[in-house]
Amino acid sequence: MTEGALDTRQFDFPLPEELIAQEPVPERDDARLFVVDRKTGEVGHRRFREIVDLLPRNAGLFRNNASVLPARLHGFRPTGGAVECLLLGPGAEPGQWRCLLKPGKKLPPGTAFGIDGEYRAEVVRPLDRGERLVAFSLERDASVPELANRLGEIPLPPYIRRQRDDPRKVMDRERYETVYADPGRRVAAAAPTAGLHFTPDLLQALAQRGLHAWEITLHVGAGTFQPIKTDRIAEHRIHREFYEIPEATRRILDAEAPGPRVAIGTTTVRTLEDYARRRHTSPPAPGGNYAVEADLFLYPPARFELTDIMVTNFHLPRSTLLCLVAAFLSPGDTRGVAWLKQLYAEAVARRYRFYSYGDAMLIL
Repeated sequence: MTEGALDTRQFDFPLPEELIAQEPVPERDDARLFVVDRKTGEVGHRRFREIVDLLPRNAGLFRNNASVLPARLHGFRPTGGAVECLLLGPGAEPGQWRCLLKPGKKLPPGTAFGIDGEYRAEVVRPLDRGERLVAFSLERDASVPELANRLGEIPLPPYIRRQRDDPRKVMDRERYETVYADPGRRVAAAAPTAGLHFTPDLLQALAQRGLHAWEITLHVGAGTFQPIKTDRIAEHRIHREFYEIPEATRRILDAEAPGPRVAIGTTTVRTLEDYARRRHTSPPAPGGNYAVEADLFLYPPARFELTDIMVTNFHLPRSTLLCLVAAFLSPGDTRGVAWLKQLYAEAVARRYRFYSYGDAMLIL
């Protein structure tokens, strides 16, 4: 099978709706862990907290410290019609943001909405992928993120269902966030969900075994949930996401690794591998963060330069994340596609919980 022959239908799989996790397990590290050894082909079934005994002592952990912005704002048009606005990222001009709006077709350029005494917003123009550029005028807050932190809701994925007054929204504020998220980097439209399973005690146990953690920041966008709609995988135009790598992390990535590099989540994998491909042609300036937009689409038969071990959750059919995992299972060829479907079929049979609030997979 050649790269161009990958049909999008190969990334379909049957999933009972009741296996889509609507809330997390009570204890973060009590999630189940599906363990896959790529060298031997063996699989195992553990609890996430047992990852301490499964990772090599000389491994380095790389994790995405982005914090989730409560990016879902509600407002009203002058006619009284309700508007839902999902903040995706700042535009080029102060006060302008890229947004997804509902009902989008009823909000042409020039349409205003907001909440009296809080903010006013006006649709400037349409952008790609159904996005809109929106200009905000604020009554009480100095910035749009401050407005979102005060009035916004956590932008849960569309498959996690919440009613407007669902009491679980209070829980979501805490649990749809990693324990190592940096509050100063509240830039993500979705959580880097593989990291949701870590606890402070688990991180301390890993550190005591000699596993050091290194930070990156990828601004997770809503595009991570968009299914591939083209017939061929290679024809899909993947979304772009901004990332930053601190100098301390870059020094470790550029040096000869003393042990395997463990990427916590597909967002971290995408960051490390995008950097691996750029650093020779666009080397970072000395000092400071390396900050660019990732446009890398990893699918079979991709190879991986900076990622040796991956921790990930179970992903949606026809998603770019599923393609990445298939590639990582068997780098350099396309055999990972069939293997991934076998692994997911076993996960379904064993009643693993899927998607953001679901269980995890460790690929060694």
